[in-house]
Amino acid sequence: MNPLKPGNAPRTPWIVGVSGASGTPYAAAVLRALLDAGEDVDLVVSRASRLTLLDETGISFRDAHWRDDLGEWLARGADGKPGVFGADLTRVRYWNAGDLAAGPSSGSYPARGMLVVPASTACVAGVALGLSKDLLQRAASVTLKERRPLVVAVRETPLNGQTLRHLVTLDDLGAAVVPTSPAFYAGAAHIQDLVDFVAGRVLDAAGVGHRLYRRWGGELGGAGGGGGGGE
Repeated sequence: MNPLKPGNAPRTPWIVGVSGASGTPYAAAVLRALLDAGEDVDLVVSRASRLTLLDETGISFRDAHWRDDLGEWLARGADGKPGVFGADLTRVRYWNAGDLAAGPSSGSYPARGMLVVPASTACVAGVALGLSKDLLQRAASVTLKERRPLVVAVRETPLNGQTLRHLVTLDDLGAAVVPTSPAFYAGAAHIQDLVDFVAGRVLDAAGVGHRLYRRWGGELGGAGGGGGGGE
């Protein structure tokens, strides 16, 4: 069978990289929304992010049991309550962050783009400088060189001059820099609403449709129900 024949299109996933910054609920919300939108996902979880995930959720992310651990992670609400969400993981492919021979390390590997969420300042520096010290950074560098969309959801405060210069470098290279800064005009009533707003802005930057937050509709005073606010 011809692999390029219509109706047999190759799998073209979004690569999602999770680095060691605080904010694993942001990554979970982005992953759930991508899967809800019917998108294929390639997941890379850095070594540092496993420590953050364990600290923030109590979940140990293990290579040999990644599907079970990912399912438990995505089922949790932002408040830590288990069993809040459901997610079909059949569209997810997992790559070990130490595997520099993995598919996403090559520009010939088909991918729609990459979302790094959350992005630590160390990850930002590594991508901006082209260090490619692990698969996450390598995949981000490949995304840039192939002129595919790269969204970097940086999570740190305050930002020092060095990190700001790295972020400007990423912007110059064509990446979209999305600070994990929740807004309140959408009428947030729960921590999950604030997390979903940030996840929605990450997906907006990538051009992926979602229904994670209520958009600004041009009317003031609607945060309590039915309106919105401006940015």
